[in-house]
Amino acid sequence: MDAKTPKTPEHELVYRKLREMILCGELEPGQAVTIQGLVADLGAGMTPVREAIRRLTAEGALEFQGNRRVSVPVLTRAQVDEMAFARLALEPQLAAWGAEKATAEDIDALTAIDTQLNRAIERGDVREYMWSNHQFHARLYRLSGAKVMIALSDMLWLRMGPSLRVICGRYGTSNLPDMHEGALDALRRGDAEAVSAAIHADIAQGIEQIRQSMDEG
Repeated sequence: MDAKTPKTPEHELVYRKLREMILCGELEPGQAVTIQGLVADLGAGMTPVREAIRRLTAEGALEFQGNRRVSVPVLTRAQVDEMAFARLALEPQLAAWGAEKATAEDIDALTAIDTQLNRAIERGDVREYMWSNHQFHARLYRLSGAKVMIALSDMLWLRMGPSLRVICGRYGTSNLPDMHEGALDALRRGDAEAVSAAIHADIAQGIEQIRQSMDEG
């Protein structure tokens, strides 16, 4: 008999839920929320919510505001520039390494995610766009097996995701960055360098939109 799969602890489930909320921009930069409010939204106990907040604060995705409130940090232009440099250095390389190891099954899975993303754009579904966009990149990067760089990339996504959500709120989904088709074409050809270039262009476009939004702000 196979051993039963260990049950995921509640604090880990709560962390994942809150992390997803941040990645999808459900908490906007500067929007203060109470810890009690998060307890209600997440349907969880106070202790696991506090633990999730502690972890996400350590990762730079949340900050304490006092009076039992937390918020997603509002990024400065200098911080965006720093994270842009880091993302453009890390992620195209992760994409290239992932491409070198991608199987036909992996490419099919990435294609399915991109199809979901395209449908979200057509529907104007911002949350689904945000989630599918993250899933596409995360799945491709995981293929690389570069755990340290993947962890750094995850942290950067957590910190920049909410700012991209602000753009969605202003301009809708029609002009959002999506150069995944080029990456998929390159994956099918087995051209890791072209995959890297497509991901670099995708990230650069999103960052430029964030910068423009901040300038207009």
